Amino acid sequence: MILNISLGFSQTAPTIEWQNTIGGSEQDNFTELRIVNDGYIIGGYSRSDISGDKTENSNGVFDYWILKLNNAGNIEWQNTIGGESDEDTFTLSTTSDGGYIIGGHSESQISGDKTEVSNNGDFWVLKLDNTGNIEWQNTIGGSNGDELNSISQTSDGGYILGGTSNSPISFDKTEASLGLRDYWVVKLDSTGNIEWQNTIGGNNVDILSSIKETNDNGFIISGQSNSGISGDKTEDSVGVDYWIIKLNSIGNIEWQNTISGDLDDYLVTTINTNDNGFILGGYSNSNISGDKTENSNGGYDYWVIKLNSIGNIEWQNTIGGNNDEALTSLIQTNDGKYVLGGYSNSNISGDKTEDSKGDFDYWLVKIDETGNLIWQKTIGGNGSDGIYSIQQTDDNGFILGGLSNSSISGNKTENSNGGIDYWVLKLSPETLSINDNFTKNITIYPNPTNDILNIIYEANIKYEIINQLGEKVISSQEKVVDLNSLKSGIYYIKVTDEKDKLLITKKIIKD
Repeated sequence: MILNISLGFSQTAPTIEWQNTIGGSEQDNFTELRIVNDGYIIGGYSRSDISGDKTENSNGVFDYWILKLNNAGNIEWQNTIGGESDEDTFTLSTTSDGGYIIGGHSESQISGDKTEVSNNGDFWVLKLDNTGNIEWQNTIGGSNGDELNSISQTSDGGYILGGTSNSPISFDKTEASLGLRDYWVVKLDSTGNIEWQNTIGGNNVDILSSIKETNDNGFIISGQSNSGISGDKTEDSVGVDYWIIKLNSIGNIEWQNTISGDLDDYLVTTINTNDNGFILGGYSNSNISGDKTENSNGGYDYWVIKLNSIGNIEWQNTIGGNNDEALTSLIQTNDGKYVLGGYSNSNISGDKTEDSKGDFDYWLVKIDETGNLIWQKTIGGNGSDGIYSIQQTDDNGFILGGLSNSSISGNKTENSNGGIDYWVLKLSPETLSINDNFTKNITIYPNPTNDILNIIYEANIKYEIINQLGEKVISSQEKVVDLNSLKSGIYYIKVTDEKDKLLITKKIIKD
């Protein structure tokens, strides 16, 4: 096969394929979404009784509200889970047996679905089967307030929990509080029993927002801190700062980094990247100062930072308009780039290329491997709308989950059921558009190939060949490429111009 490519294509923003507004007559707060084999699992917390899409009454005030959607976004089943008081779901994840692990904060005593007393607000963890039935649960906390913000299954079949606590040694808490609020990391076994825990903090307020297992079976935890050097904190705070910590497999600190500007910087999420580094996503209103290399565009902006494997900054980008933006979710895409999601109320200004459609809107941004903007998309109605979770789908499109109180207007095709609702949207794969400034041709053959790849081109370009893990295996400007050192499989050739601007990425097959 001879592959003829017309260069100068660029990626453009995806379009909406379908959407669903899901809620009852009261407030329904979306928090997280995950892709499963035959659809999507979504979760949050609700105080709606039977109404709209809600098929069960509230047990108390707010309850966990978990729903399974099919691939077209229609509800297959749902479960309202709670006790007589307040439960707020902040996190959910899939498990290896096809079920789900969900967690958040509970203030209920034994009542409804709650089988253990609360000690003044605790972590509440539940394991569900694949149809949403409770298999086991655990209420975990000390004598003061404890709030679970992040949970996932670990490679050993257990679970890692990350949240915030101001409890002293009491009940499940084995370490004293270090300040006003601390990070609290808890490791569970496969049936929900505590294996180890670590209270991590300084002398002020430290709020953990995300925890993920790393490739070495350790953990990366992130959040925000305004503690000075004290306790576990090795760097002073300027205001509220990003605080990221690498733990080993048993919860001991390996390294940490406080990253800040002169005002307030809120770190929301961190993901592992293909090169064993990390991408940090949050929002900041700091100008150039401290670690911040760009001024605010106005109010709060997305602030994205790439770290290497030991926590040093490689690059960063401040992205926003003249009002406020808050980044809440980010992913690395199949092509090695990144998609950021959150909400914005800026009109065209700064990096923003579309006006606000109401108050706050969904704002989706794609950046390349070094943080440069590729495309962006503003999605919303006449009220307030915000993304809280993004996943890339099997067709290389995207599924977005968030909340909305907009009526039919702008991109919104359904009215609110009452107050705030879940709002789920499926976006198409990205499309390619022609860049008229670059129309040279490139021919690659044979494809598939056993050993040699011929590349014929006229322009001043260069290319990299990368494997399916995103690792660079060949970099050259030669027209004959020897592939004998590569194993059989699928690779990608990434072509750039002399200024390192990406022109196109194409698949090649090594037999």
